[in-house]
Amino acid sequence: MLQPDSENAAAALESVRIVRECPHLRDRLQERAERLKALLRDAGLPVMSESTTHIVPVLVGDAARCKKISDILLEDHGIYVQPINYPTVPRGTERLRITPSPFHDDELMDALIKALTTVWSKCPVHVTA
Repeated sequence: MLQPDSENAAAALESVRIVRECPHLRDRLQERAERLKALLRDAGLPVMSESTTHIVPVLVGDAARCKKISDILLEDHGIYVQPINYPTVPRGTERLRITPSPFHDDELMDALIKALTTVWSKCPVHVTA
């Protein structure tokens, strides 16, 4: 059985302490996720509606495009967005996984939307789902 080292145990305990002492951060996290989903929808990007958490999935539907969009966002815009491909998700449901934090302000979100719409136009995605 794998035993946690003392550093990981301490980090986990600190995480629990922060959650207990700072409920406003949880509220802010949910607000940021909902705002980002609205911005993405307003930009015409396919936010996967089944997401009810702070994780914001954007449907791409093709593994190569998903990776390419992620790579261009990082290389050209300095924004890391995780590509999620098969076998993590079924083929045809490949997506970008965007995870906002309570500290992502409107300016950062607007920059993400601008970058993502620019990259999206360079890598056309024909979503059928």
